[in-house]
Amino acid sequence: MTEPTPQAKPSFFQRIPLAFSAFFQVLFGNMPPPVAAQPAQSAAVVLREATPDAALQLLGLLQKEARLIDFTQEDLSSYSDADIGGAARVVHEGCCKVLRDHFTIAPVRAEAEGSRITLPEGFDASAIRLTGNVVGQAPFKGSLSHRGWRATETRLPKLTPSHDVTVLAQAEVEL
Repeated sequence: MTEPTPQAKPSFFQRIPLAFSAFFQVLFGNMPPPVAAQPAQSAAVVLREATPDAALQLLGLLQKEARLIDFTQEDLSSYSDADIGGAARVVHEGCCKVLRDHFTIAPVRAEAEGSRITLPEGFDASAIRLTGNVVGQAPFKGSLSHRGWRATETRLPKLTPSHDVTVLAQAEVEL
């Protein structure tokens, strides 16, 4: 049996939406189970509904510190790559500040990306997603393409009862 050819790594700009998607899915626990885990689930699973308040609060923090919403709502087609890169640096620095200030984040796997690893029977399928040609039963041997991330601590600010979390950024009026 031959090993599959490695896939090209996505560019920095291709990884941004993937990273945000994975972050919010991990934060709010609504990631779909890996394909290998789906047949084992019973049909009687009760899903809990995540309240939007924490997500909206986080989105507001990302807007305040990184201007994330402004950046994603802007039509970038008329800007040069250099201009976009400069704006991305500001967004990146602000996002890093929000993550440092409000979360403790650790890798799911300690090994370096590219390392060969073996997943034993009973591995945590909620923390590890199998990709590629997934056949058979564990143990699985493969190459770690992404270490994964886990939030080990969350420190979102407390909100007053009158705070409207749906206002992600106030409109500004210069006088």
